[in-house]
Amino acid sequence: QVQLVESGGGLVQPGGSLRLSCAASGFTRSSFINYIINWYRQAPGKEREFVASTYLISANYADSVKGRFTISRDNAKNTVFLQMNNLKPEDTAVYYCKAKSNVDEYWGQGTQVTVSS
Repeated sequence: QVQLVESGGGLVQPGGSLRLSCAASGFTRSSFINYIINWYRQAPGKEREFVASTYLISANYADSVKGRFTISRDNAKNTVFLQMNNLKPEDTAVYYCKAKSNVDEYWGQGTQVTVSS
C-alpha cells in the first residue's frame, strides 16, 4: 500500500527556514523514480495551490516561491524534500506532497507551516 508522509513543519519567524520531507512507502525504487512529486499548499479559506515539483532531474516552482524554495529528491530513500528559506507570513499553510504517474496519484496528509513573529 502506497503512503506519503510529510514532516518538518512547524512555527518559524519571518525570514526563517524550514525543511519539509515527504517520505514515500509502498513504492519500489524503480517505480518511485517514475513519479512526478509535487508540493502543494493550502492556506485557511483558500484553494490548494501548486508550490513545486520534481521529475528526474527537473524542478519547477510557483512564481511566489522561486528563489526561496528548493525541491530535491533522494530516490534511494524514496524521499522528497522542500527546503524553504526566507519564509514569509503568506507562506503559512498546510503543505502536502503528491506523487503522480500516468495511471495514478497519491497524496499525503499534510504538515502545517506557520510563519509568524
